[in-house]
Order: sequence, then structure tokens, then C-alpha cells
Amino acid sequence: MPMKANKTEPQSQTRKQKKDTPWILHIFNHICFVTTIIGCYSCHWKIKQEKKFKHGQCCSLRERLFYPCLVISFCMSVLLVFVWVESSNEYNGFDWVIFIGTGLWFFWSIVLLSFLGILAAYTSLLLVLGFLLLWEGIELYLHWCHKILILLVIVICSFFFWILFTYWKDRWLTVGLSLQVFAPYIHLSSIAMMVILSWPLAFYLIHLEGEARIRRYQMTCNERKRNKRCNVLTKLRALQVAIGLPFFLILLCLYLLPLGNFSACVQEKNKLAPKPYFFGHRGAPMLGPENTIMSFEKAVEHGAYGLESDVHISYDHVPFLMHDSDLRRTTNIKEVLPNASLTHPSLFDWDFLSTLNAGKWFSHAPIKPFFGMKPLSEADRERAGNQKIPKLTELLELAQKEKKFVIFDLYGPAPNHSLRALYVHHVVSTILDSQIEQRLIFWLPGFEREYVKKKAPGFQQVSRLHSVERLTKENITRINVDYKNLFYNGMREYRAANISINLYLVNEPWLFSLAWCSRIPSVTTDNIQVLNEMTQPSYFMTPKYYLFVWILMDILSAIFIVAIFYFHWWKESKKEKLLKSTSIHTDIQETASNMEKGSLETLGLLPSSSQPRSKEPSATQAPSVSQQPPGRKLSHHQDPPKRNMLPGVAKNIRSQVSPKGNVKPPVSPKEKIKPPVSTKGDIKPPAPLKGEVKPPVHPKGVIKPPAPPKMEARPLASPKREVRAPVPLKAVPSPEGRFNRQRPTRGRS
Repeated sequence: MPMKANKTEPQSQTRKQKKDTPWILHIFNHICFVTTIIGCYSCHWKIKQEKKFKHGQCCSLRERLFYPCLVISFCMSVLLVFVWVESSNEYNGFDWVIFIGTGLWFFWSIVLLSFLGILAAYTSLLLVLGFLLLWEGIELYLHWCHKILILLVIVICSFFFWILFTYWKDRWLTVGLSLQVFAPYIHLSSIAMMVILSWPLAFYLIHLEGEARIRRYQMTCNERKRNKRCNVLTKLRALQVAIGLPFFLILLCLYLLPLGNFSACVQEKNKLAPKPYFFGHRGAPMLGPENTIMSFEKAVEHGAYGLESDVHISYDHVPFLMHDSDLRRTTNIKEVLPNASLTHPSLFDWDFLSTLNAGKWFSHAPIKPFFGMKPLSEADRERAGNQKIPKLTELLELAQKEKKFVIFDLYGPAPNHSLRALYVHHVVSTILDSQIEQRLIFWLPGFEREYVKKKAPGFQQVSRLHSVERLTKENITRINVDYKNLFYNGMREYRAANISINLYLVNEPWLFSLAWCSRIPSVTTDNIQVLNEMTQPSYFMTPKYYLFVWILMDILSAIFIVAIFYFHWWKESKKEKLLKSTSIHTDIQETASNMEKGSLETLGLLPSSSQPRSKEPSATQAPSVSQQPPGRKLSHHQDPPKRNMLPGVAKNIRSQVSPKGNVKPPVSPKEKIKPPVSTKGDIKPPAPLKGEVKPPVHPKGVIKPPAPPKMEARPLASPKREVRAPVPLKAVPSPEGRFNRQRPTRGRS
């Protein structure tokens, strides 16, 4: 029964340990973690032993020279991703530009976003892996494949930056506008990020401080004087300042600089302007095919203030609605007349244009015109598939019926068109013949404006972005400008001159919120169904609320940062105390060992350190066995005799060492040696037989040599030593004789 209990007890303990162990430890462990990060960073998956680095030598010179390239690639890729994400308002325009060049409609903007995101994720992953390797103390070695890819990332990012600075400079204005909206949130999140970064920074700075203390503790006075000008301690201090000072300066700026003052969305609620009106850009192009009656009706249903469109003139002088300079994208011209798909729309008669389908590209195409567009209902899908190209008069009739304003871009006909020089006159006559109220027309074309003012004085003249003086001179009170111009002081000088501003093209909620907070009266949008549902600006906050959150974040972050630095300091001080106690204990051990060695030399059991040792061991000694005898304990009433008074002790001790060298090594002061346990079959030393010659008795006055003490293992902690009574040499047989002779009976001789 006891045997069964002994067998089952470890099994139950093992089962309990398995239940208590988390499941993740059964799959992952530290070796797996280290192997994974080394394999991903260096492509070395078979790791025998991690190569640890010394302080200041985390990698080779080649790796140190290449590491800035990795940091540069990370910064460039992240900046490109940020710029492109903030340009989401014009993804549709980017896809349209690519379509003009390739003839293929696809979400090229999303493809580019994914590609840039992969580059940023790749460089970020390499940076994180390098940080983890440094944290584990493993030497860095970036594989050559990664190095080639990093250089390729730098080349690709440089190419995109060249395009941005050369052909697309207004993208930086979009970035500036986004910073105006998100400035308070970037400010608060930056403080939180500084708290997160303070953990590794505090760990490294406190580690440098602890290393400086240890080096100062281990350094002698001569070394300090010799290395006073430029020593290791000075380098460590300089490294601490170079890393810690920028961190605390940035943190101080974040604490004292309220970035919310740069945001138009931080203001009092009673000062917030009314919600801007909407002009449906080509109607509601996310709900119906652009520039069709269905699209304009959908815009009216969602509360459009006005309708925006694009006007061309057919070869037979009929104004119609079309945006592109050909019919490929928004009609089925490729199915009807493929060879004429690239022909300018003004070169077709209206009879042919009216037969083209202008809705199947929207309802039945596998790729929709807008990314993330909601699917159409069955009724809307059928209705969109039957749309035709509308005339300008049809739009004017709808606007007159719904009392909506109309604004449009007027495109001139082809060079060989009959109305090349008179198309403005013809369009004005068409509008006047439609019987629409003149006040509902926002006249945007800038050419022949004086003729339009005379022919139709009721039209509301709308201009592009010009100076306030020119607009005042021409008596123009409305302007239609690109939203990027809002970056320049929110166009306050125009609002101060009572000039109404209409921004195009505003599709994103954050951009519409900025226009709302900037007191813009109206915007032109593709996303009217989403923006119309907004009841207040996004990312809006009052100054008091922002001030409260700002001060709260400052206090909490300061507490957390101080706590993090204190935790790392406390942890490092514990290590330092442990190291000092270990070094003191080592010194005590060395002192005790030296004292023991000196006492043995005094007893004559060890040769003096001044005497040269024999190079070859004696025949009775094993060369691999330590010859230092175990410690001996002297009695408290005996003083250790001097060396010249014990001429035969060393000789007697040597005679007791067996040829095999069965002598136990010396025991350290800390080791506790258990006394030998007697068992059955122990061989006791034989009693002297009859006829054996007893050792002679020395006469008085002759000093008897002390007998060698028994080889008893006793702790060396006690300073007192004891010498036992001498044992006759003949009474100690050799190990071979003890086992070959018969065991004699006890008795006195």
C-alpha cells in the first residue's frame, strides 16, 4: 500500500501542475519566442545558442551603418500612408485619372493605399523585431534580403515624394487641413504615446545609471585619475543626456502647448455657424448614375440646396449633361459604336446620343464607381439601368419644379464644331427659353461674363478664387473654390467682405466638419446621403472641455512617468545591492580560503607558497585528485605547534594516502558535510595481534610528534581547532590489506 501511495502521489502532483499551467505555455515558451524573432529578422531558424552582445556592441559596424536606412524607410513609408489616408476625399478623382490613362476602371486608390500600408507595416515590423532582439540582448544581424527590400522601399517612397512635390503639391494642403481638425486629438494621444515610450526609455536610462555606478565602484583611484578626461563614465553620462533630454523637452512642449488653439472645431456651441447647404455634385452619384435625372431626383430627396452638373453641346446644337471628354465610362458606346468610343461628345448628334444607355455601367457593372458604396435596391437597380443622357432643359425643369439652384461647368465644343465661338450665347438663350427663374441660376463660367450680365441680369454671378478687390470691382458676391484653399486662414478675408463661399469637393465627414466650423455657407458633395444626417460637426469640443482633458492628461501622464522611472530605479537598485552582497561574500570566501591555506601551511600539511611545487605528481598520488587535506579542528586548549617542532607529521600523513589517491577534497566553509552513516558491513580497523612490536615509548624530555588526526569532515566555520591523539603507523593498514586479511577478533594484545 505505501508503494502505491508513493507512485500515485507524483502523478497527482503532475496533473495538478498541468491544470495550473496556462495553455499558452504549452505552445509557446521563451525559446520559441526568441527563435521566431531571430528567424524573422535574420532568417536563421535553426538556433543552437543565442549570441549575446556586450554593452556598446549590439551589432557589427555594417549593421550600425545600415540601421539608419531602416529608420528612414520607416519614416518615409509612414508619412506616405498618412498623406494618402488623409487624401481619401479624392479617391474617386484619382481612380478617374487612372481610367483616363488606362481605360480600365478599378479602385486604384485602394490598391495604392494597401501597397503603402504593406510598406509601412513591413518596416515597422523590422523595427519592432530589432527592438525585441536588443531587449533580449541578442546581437543584431539583418538578412541581406531585408536589406535589399529596405533599399527598395526607400526608392519607391522617394519616387512618390517626387510626384507629390512636383505634380501634386496641393496634397500637403490636405494634410494641413486634417491637422487642423485632429490637432486636439493628436495632442492628447501624443501625451499618451510619451507615457508608453517612457517605459523602455526609463529602463535604458536607469540601466545606464546602474552600470555607471557599478563601474565607479569597481574602478580604482588610479584608473579614475588616468581616465579623468574621457572615460567610460563620461560616455555613459553623455548617452543618458542625448537620449533623455530630447524626450523631456518634447514632453514639456506637449504639457505647455495647447494644440487645440489651432483647430477650428474647438469653440463655444453658441458661436457655431449654421449647417452648410449642399450642392449635389452631378446629383447624388452614390445613389444613381451621375448626371442623370435619377441622380438629381435622389439629391433632391436628401435635401440638396442646389444641383451641380456639367454641360456639353451636341453637333446639332443641343446642350446635354456629360462630364467626361468621351463616352466610354458613363455610356455603352463600346457596345454600340466601339470605333467611336474616344470621339468627343460634341461631335455626335443628339439623336444618336439619346439612344445610348447611361445607367448600366452603374447598376450592372461588377465594380461600382465608389468604394464602399451601399448596394442598390432592386427597384433602384432596374431604374438606374434604364437611364438616358438628359438634356439641360430637363434639369432646368426639375430645378424649377423643386425650387433648387443650378450651377454647372460649361465645356466648349470640339475645334471643328459650328458653335465653337458662340456656344455661351446659345446656352444662355436655352436657359432663358426654359422659363426658369433667373435667380435660380448660378452662372459659373468666367468667359463672356459681361454679355451674360446684359442678357440675363437675374443670374447670380459666381466666380473662381480671385482677390477680394477684383471681386468687389466686378460686383461678385459668391465664389466657388477648391476646399484646399480653406487652409489659408479659413478664407476669413472673404467672409469679412461678405463674400459667400462654396467649397468643392467635400465628401469626408471630417472635412465637412471643418467647413462647418469655419462658417462656410455651402459645399458641393458626392456623399450627400451621409453628410445630410450629421447634426453637429465631428471632432467638435468646447474650450472648457478640451482644457479639462488636457490638464487631466498632463497630471495622469506625469504620475505614470514618475512611477515608471521609480519602478525601474527600484528594480535596478535591488540588482545593485544583490551584486554588492555577492561581491562581499566572494571576498569573505577568498579570505577564509587564504586563512585555511595559511593554517595548513603552518601545520606543515601543505608546502609553503614560497617553495616551488613539483611539476610531476608522486607515484602514490593520482594526478587528477586534489591533494589538499580536509579541514581539521584544533582543541581549544592546544595551540598549533610550530613547523620546526613537527618533523614527522607530513611524512606520516603522506604514508596514509593510498596509491589510488583516495583523499577527499577540501570542503568549503559553506558546504555542510553530513557525518558518515554507519551501515552493516563496515570494516573496522583490526586490533594488534600477538607478537607485534609496540611503538617505543619516548623518554621524558623528548617531544612526541602528534599523531595525525582522523580524516573527519567538520565545518570550517569554527575558529577553534582540535588535534586528536596520535595513532600508531602500524595500526593503520593499507586499503588493500584491510580487505584481503581476515577480520580479527577484538581483544587486547
